[in-house]
Amino acid sequence: MEVLKNKFITIKSHIEDAPQENMFEIKTQTIIGLLDPESNDVIVKCLYISIDPYQINRMKKQSSSQNSVPQASQITPGMMINGNGVGKVIASEHPNFQKNDLVYGLLDWAEYTIMKGGNMLQKLDTLEFPLSYHLGVFGTSGLTAYGGLFQICEPKKGEKVFVSAAGGSVGNLVGQYAKLFGCYVVGCAGTKQKVDLLKGKLGFDDAFNYKEETNLTNTLQRYFPNGIDIYFDNIGGEMLEVVLANMNTYGRVAACGAISDYTNSGKRATLNMVDVIYKQIMIKGFLCANFSSNEIKDFMSMTTNYVRAGKLCVLEDISHGVESIPSAFIGLFQGGNVGKKIVQIAEEL
Repeated sequence: MEVLKNKFITIKSHIEDAPQENMFEIKTQTIIGLLDPESNDVIVKCLYISIDPYQINRMKKQSSSQNSVPQASQITPGMMINGNGVGKVIASEHPNFQKNDLVYGLLDWAEYTIMKGGNMLQKLDTLEFPLSYHLGVFGTSGLTAYGGLFQICEPKKGEKVFVSAAGGSVGNLVGQYAKLFGCYVVGCAGTKQKVDLLKGKLGFDDAFNYKEETNLTNTLQRYFPNGIDIYFDNIGGEMLEVVLANMNTYGRVAACGAISDYTNSGKRATLNMVDVIYKQIMIKGFLCANFSSNEIKDFMSMTTNYVRAGKLCVLEDISHGVESIPSAFIGLFQGGNVGKKIVQIAEEL
């Protein structure tokens, strides 16, 4: 009977504002590797775990997001935190999973996860691409970017698209999809390195560092003298207010994230509803969990072809070891990541 020591990350108390290192702790539990034959349970060794900003809302004492989908449910202090991950099966009593299978699912911020009944787990049948891609470009980041742009905003060739937090896991893909589709694309980011990356390697038409701009209205008018047709919003707050004032009639806003609000409970966007009404602007929040199976198939087909052909650049920012999860998570709110933030928990083989 194999006995495993399992290190995992938890929170010490609810987190209402910006996360700090001392708000997290590493704990160790003992896992018995012998499963009940009638359980359908699976033990997965985590290889890669996705680090995502929305998790901060799960750590709050109360957030409207916590009742939306199971993946956004509240995390109470001391309990396991889970997120999208890729791992290897080390023990299984489920007929669909065998030892050494590579799998994707909701894994714990831990070295090992016991998947009760094999729920929320799917087998990865292809090794054409790196395993980490299944958490970013082929995972929820890619689906969010694709679905938000094409299903929510329905772009037309030549339209003008603005992407906030364009150096992040979702924003960089939105801009690339829009350019490949034939739109004019401008992104904003918080460092010169990211701005150069957007304009260079990722092929955005232009980009700017929002931290260096003293008047966002003037900035947007400079980059969009004829107005904005589509805004992919990852920030919320003041940026959303200013963008709405510069949008064209029938403009569309994909409300993907509001990271400026997540860690600042005193600041919320104040929308000019006259602009929204008389310009007939559509603002729609969405979750990638709501996209249909056909939409997901279209996303995978297009994205796989783009990556295979070298038309879509994959940006990953990978840290190592379960101990690095808190700092990786905190870095999201300090603008430290470039592209998809992932922690590699263990070697692939």
